Order: sequence, then structure tokens, then C-alpha cells
Amino acid sequence: MKNWLAPAKLNLFLHVLGQRADGFHELQTLFQLLDFGDNLSFEVTLDGRVERSDNPGLPEDDLTILAARALKNYSHCELGVKISLDKRIPLGAGLGGGSSDAGTTLVALNKLWNLGLSRQCLSEIGLGLGADIPFFVGGHSAWAEGVGELLTPAQLPDRHYCVVWPQVKVPTAAIFSDPELTRNTPPIRIPSPTHADWRNDLEPVTRKRFPEVGQCLEWLSQFGVAQMSGSGSAVFLITESDQSGEEIIKQLPAFLSGLVARGINHNPAFFEEPSGV
Repeated sequence: MKNWLAPAKLNLFLHVLGQRADGFHELQTLFQLLDFGDNLSFEVTLDGRVERSDNPGLPEDDLTILAARALKNYSHCELGVKISLDKRIPLGAGLGGGSSDAGTTLVALNKLWNLGLSRQCLSEIGLGLGADIPFFVGGHSAWAEGVGELLTPAQLPDRHYCVVWPQVKVPTAAIFSDPELTRNTPPIRIPSPTHADWRNDLEPVTRKRFPEVGQCLEWLSQFGVAQMSGSGSAVFLITESDQSGEEIIKQLPAFLSGLVARGINHNPAFFEEPSGV
């Protein structure tokens, strides 16, 4: 079996432009992939069953299982798979863990089941499961519009990020459905990768509903300009190096967890042979 990286992501900014008739929101955001993430491995089976190795704390039908079943139903593939998931991305942190797992599952099984489907086709299958999944299927840092599915690959600067989160899970749907969410940010053109006026329109609602996120932002802000990723709970700032980021991590209070990660422009598991176990 091979390991496939399901990388975490940061939203370097996130603007909410409006709400559509179907209830989904029109967004503009800049997705940055990280070299940190979950690890997946896949054992192709002949019995046609889709299974995951036991992983306490995850629902039985998590997004890896749902993605594999959706791909199997679309392609009428008679093969099965046993999925092993090493979960490292914290749940409910706005780092894209479940969506990344699903996107990696779609790309990996397309190859392992010899389906020959295009990335566009895989993205359409993924969109039925979650708005961020097409981004992870693409495997590139990207400028995103629509509900997050209209993607333009981005070549972002080589940066290190200090990522910190409190022990709270933020449900994305609850943040987007909050009546106090601002939904009228004017659209912008594709910004410079060094744009200085980045912000996250979800932050005020998340901070109000989850004070722990506000405390996390306030703590990290003593070291630089801290921002929230996605709907939270994770927040981040750019650091000069791994070492400077690790110095921040060493000072974390007990109620916070964190790590230092490097931004990457593509998922290496998609463009190179996945590493052996």
C-alpha cells in the first residue's frame, strides 16, 4: 500500500458576496495548501465493498467513504477498497480536513481502479459532497469563486505559517446560516499574493458564537497579524521561518494547540508517485 497526503489548507482571505436562492453563498477566497495533513492508504479489493479501517472518533460514513461510494456509483466499478486514514488535521478547525480526505480519495481511487476519469469529472462528483472538495481534487493552491468550485490555480510565495487552534469544533453550516453574517462584500479581482488587506468575513460571527476563537486570535496577534481560516476554529500568521514559528509554538498556553507548516503550491501525492509505507 502507498501513502497519499490529504493536505490541510488555509483561507488567506474569505469574502462572502451574497447568498443564492438555493441557500449556498457566493464566495471569493484564496486557498493555500500546506505540507501538513492527513495520510490515507488504499487497499483495492475484489469483493466490491467500500470499507474504512476502524478509526475511533470519526463517523462510520465519513467523507472518505462517501467519496469512494459516489465514485463507485458513477463509474459502476466492480472493485472495492479498504481505506486507512491517519487523521492529523483537527476536526472543525477550518483547515479542510474532511474535504481534503474526500478529494484525495477520489483522485487515488480513479488511479487505483483504473477509471481514467478527468479531474473535471472528479470535481463534479466531489461537489455533490462538499463545496471545498473540487479544490482538493485539483491539488493546487488556488483563487476560488462561486461556492468555492470556480478555481484558478495560484502560484503563491514560499511561506511558513504558524497555525493555532482552541479545543473547540466550529460547525461550518452554523456560521453560514447565522443571521448576523455579513453577505454583501463587493467582488474583487484576483488579488496579489502579497495583498495586505486580507480579511475573513466569517470571523465576527465565529468569534461571537465561539469566544475561544477570539481568545486564540488575541493570543496569536501578539506575534503578528493573525487571521482565521475558513469558519474557524484555527487561526494563523505568516512567520519568517520554521524556527521563528516553533518559538511561538513553545509558548502556547494549555488551552491551545498548534504547529508550523510550509505553504505548498500543489499536492505532491498527485504529481509524483505517492511515498511507500
